[in-house]
Parts: sequence; structure tokens; C-alpha cells
Amino acid sequence: MQSFNYKRTFRPSHVVIWFSSVFIGILASIPKLLRLHLSPVELLIDISIASTFSVFVWYYSLYNLPAYTAGNRAAKFTGKHLFKALAIGAVVMLILVIFHQLCLPQYHFQSMILMYEFRGLIINLTLNLFLFLLYQNQVTQAISRELDQMNADKTAAQYELLKQQVNPHFLFNSLNTLKSMVEAQDRNAPHFIVMLSDFYRSALENKHNYIITLEEETETLKAYMFLLKSRFEEGIQLEIDIEELHTRSMIPSFTFQLLIENCIKHNVVSSNAPLVIRIYTNNGSIIVENNLQLKRSPVLSTNTGLNNIIQRYQHLSGRAVVITKTEDFFTVELPVIYEDSNSRR
Repeated sequence: MQSFNYKRTFRPSHVVIWFSSVFIGILASIPKLLRLHLSPVELLIDISIASTFSVFVWYYSLYNLPAYTAGNRAAKFTGKHLFKALAIGAVVMLILVIFHQLCLPQYHFQSMILMYEFRGLIINLTLNLFLFLLYQNQVTQAISRELDQMNADKTAAQYELLKQQVNPHFLFNSLNTLKSMVEAQDRNAPHFIVMLSDFYRSALENKHNYIITLEEETETLKAYMFLLKSRFEEGIQLEIDIEELHTRSMIPSFTFQLLIENCIKHNVVSSNAPLVIRIYTNNGSIIVENNLQLKRSPVLSTNTGLNNIIQRYQHLSGRAVVITKTEDFFTVELPVIYEDSNSRR
């Protein structure tokens, strides 16, 4: 069952709604008080119609307020909402007048239908204007909270990425690999130095970019994989099959590196049992998949890297990262993000 939208936006007290409706009903009936020979019953009926109509406008407008969420930033209060509320309000006011006429035929409500409709229009406009101001204030606060949370997550992400980028263990392994290559007079040693330099230069350049293009991320990944290939040789393999139309899409920086670090951390990497990592696009998603060959001694994991990626995607697109684990494969499905809807932070 669909829940009330106002519960996700703001929730005025029912006491406030009913009290304000009675107050509006009394205000709307002030012109009647100025008339001579007005019976108390007639006045109460007039207040009843206006108050009942105000209660309806309150709950109808609250129910139909567009709910702002992280994944639905386009939701907004438009003229269409107001026009619909005014049209339905006119019908409801007509029904209220007819109902009172049928219940109390001695009073000629039908002769004042235009007056009641005009009164309903004023009440409708006033309440909707008030709700619009409340709604805008609530959305502004929601955006502010979201930005604060995103800044906090960004700081945490930069800290985590910095640890990954200057990971002493990774650097130590890379330098050891380079030392072995130099001692063996490997002709690829100069290229290894260049790629190591490129990787760390890219790490430093992108550490302040919340998101980068998929093409840039792929280039950084290639430098990173060259370093890993020099260390593990045939023990690790990478297959990339990204559609051309997605190369200009956006991705949180160092997402691929975090995912590959996660693969190496939990799986056996050897020439006899190569760790095969595939990165490809499918149905508007980027798939990162590896064959599952878990280490015999499980590595203690806090899932910091995966949680980091999940949170950043949630803030950027409002779409979930789908993680699937079977007996043979571990798969991470990343939503494609485009710059026209989410710019760099």
C-alpha cells in the first residue's frame, strides 16, 4: 500500500491541521457575522462547510506533495499540482454545498454557490501557498543534510583511497618487483618504472576528484594492472569490454582499483589457478566479475572498500550497487552515471 508522501517530506500534527481548519472556517465566515438577523445555526453551518473543506485541502495537498529523496531529485512542486488541487477543490466544495442543502432544505445554499466556490478557491490557494513554503524549506534542509553527508563520505573516501594509493605494502611489492627485474636485466624494467610513475601521478591528480570519466578510470586501471602483472605474471588476468557509448560516462575515482584490491585480498592468485577479472558493460551497468577461488585461510575483512563504493553510488545516482556471489563467481554491478545529471564534485 502506498504511504503518504508527506510522511517522507514533513508531518504536521493532526491537532494543528484540525485546529487551523476550524480557525480558517471562522475567518471565512466573518462576512456572515456582519450580516443582521443571522441565526447561530446558519453561522455554524457556514463555519462547518469552510472547516470541512479546509481539512480536505490539508490532507489532499499533503498526500500529493512530491516526496524528495536522494534518488528523486527531480520531484518538485509544480503548477500542475496546484491546478489539480484547485479543480478537485471546486468539485468537493460543490458536493459539500449540495450535501448541506439536502440535509437542511430550509436554507437556500444553492443561491450562494458562487460565494462558497470563491471562498473555497481562497482557502485552497492560501493552504497550498503555505504548504509550498513548508515544502521548499524541507527540501532545502534535505539537500543540506545530503550535502553534509556526502562531504563526510567524501572525506572518508579520500582517506581510504589515500591509504590504498600509498599503501606501503603495495609500494614495497612494486619496488621488490622492480629490483628483481633490474637484477635479471629485464628489458621491461624501464617501462615498469614509467607505469609506476604514471599510476602514482594519476593517483595524486585524481584524489581530489569525486568522480572521473570511465575512460580516465580505465587508463589508470591499465597502469595499475601492468604493475600487478609484473608481480603475479600469468597469475592474474584482466579482460575489458566496455561499449564505446559508455566511455564518457562517470565513475567514482579508483572504483576499479578498490574492487581489484578486494579480489586479490580474498582469492588465490597463481599461474596454476589464474585470477580472471572481467570488466564489461551490460544493460546500462558496468559489471566487474572474477572467478571465485577463495584462500584457505579467510582474510579478515571490514568491507570498507565495498561499502565506500556502495555509499558513493547511492549519493551520486540513487541507484544500488548489486553484489552477487555464487559458487564460481563474485560479481559487482555498477550503475552507469552520466555527467548531464551528476557533475563532478
